[in-house]
Amino acid sequence: MKINLLCLAVLLCNSFYIIGQETNAPSFGNGLLNLVGRDSSWTMKVGARMQIQAVADWNTSGNSLVDPEQNFLIRRARFKFNGYAYSPKLTYKLELGLSNRDLSGASEFTGNAPRYIFDAVVKWNFYKNFVLWFGQAKLPGNIERVISSGNLQQVDRSLLNSNFNIDRDIGFQLRHKFNISEKFMIREIFAVSQGEGRNITSGNLGGHQYTTRIELLPFGNFLGKGDYVGADLIREKKPKLMLAATYDINKNAVKTRSNQGSYMVNDTGFFATDINTIFVDAMFKYNGFSFMGEYAHRTADDPFAKNSDGSLTGDEVQIGDGLNLQTGYLLKNDWEVSARYTNIRLDQELNENNSRTQYTLGISKYVVGHKLKVQTDLSHLTLETGQNNLMYRLQLEVHF
Repeated sequence: MKINLLCLAVLLCNSFYIIGQETNAPSFGNGLLNLVGRDSSWTMKVGARMQIQAVADWNTSGNSLVDPEQNFLIRRARFKFNGYAYSPKLTYKLELGLSNRDLSGASEFTGNAPRYIFDAVVKWNFYKNFVLWFGQAKLPGNIERVISSGNLQQVDRSLLNSNFNIDRDIGFQLRHKFNISEKFMIREIFAVSQGEGRNITSGNLGGHQYTTRIELLPFGNFLGKGDYVGADLIREKKPKLMLAATYDINKNAVKTRSNQGSYMVNDTGFFATDINTIFVDAMFKYNGFSFMGEYAHRTADDPFAKNSDGSLTGDEVQIGDGLNLQTGYLLKNDWEVSARYTNIRLDQELNENNSRTQYTLGISKYVVGHKLKVQTDLSHLTLETGQNNLMYRLQLEVHF
């Protein structure tokens, strides 16, 4: 598989070189190349991006920093393909991951193969404002997760996202939007998915997952889809606001975090329980100022995984609450200062460190928007046990 992927990369690079000699290549950030069929029956935009990251961690003891750790990594490295097939009403997206972090999570349920595929989805605008998705894509969960990792306001997502997000899955999504006044727009999303995450080959060990999201935009659309982009790079001339709520139920879920986390294995196969997740979030932007707020709440019918005789297996569903508040201001020279507050409170019976609070201060320089940027942030984490952690990160994003 690795050899095949390397051959694909070499062929793509050779194709880009040959086409680049014969045609005008797209401008920076608009893809490596844009292809159009001779009869205009299909298009394909090819893009690539990478994030290079340096991380330093310390535990704190009194006024001292102890147990230092440093790490350099390729946080993300991906190929992206999108366009339409046969008709502009039938679009598609394919995204492949190449870094070690992108490929992690292989198990017997993914054929013990690296998880190359992130998105593989076809979108059909079959009637007016109705669009049907089929394939693997992000579920309509918390706003921070749906924002692309290449369009984040800070180096990476918050602890709320890592603890509660419902990420990607395979199935159907139906999306619709309508206006109740000249500006006030409402968007609805309903999804039915397998319930076990991305790249599953031995699928549906439990039930199915059902997700419903509604978004209210009282002041109309954000410019440049800014409700799904971190920071106000466009500098909205009028206030723009999105208020949204998501309800997700994973019937007979067999993982500790709905469709994420580890499988709850017991003596008869798998322990299954219904897991419910609620998200409430908001996005506001005006003249370089931005604010994003998220609240998450997860419950389970029975959070303790058990064997057939009632004994505990040691696995538990991660239930609890999370709050994430993030704001930033973009200066005229395209430097931005941002701040984030995150609090996670998990069930006390299931988690020793049931409460943790993190404060993050970030600075970003947008050279070509989110396509070429340097970001750095400093985070202070406090655990329920009183242990403190300090983390510094520096990241370069290049997105062709």
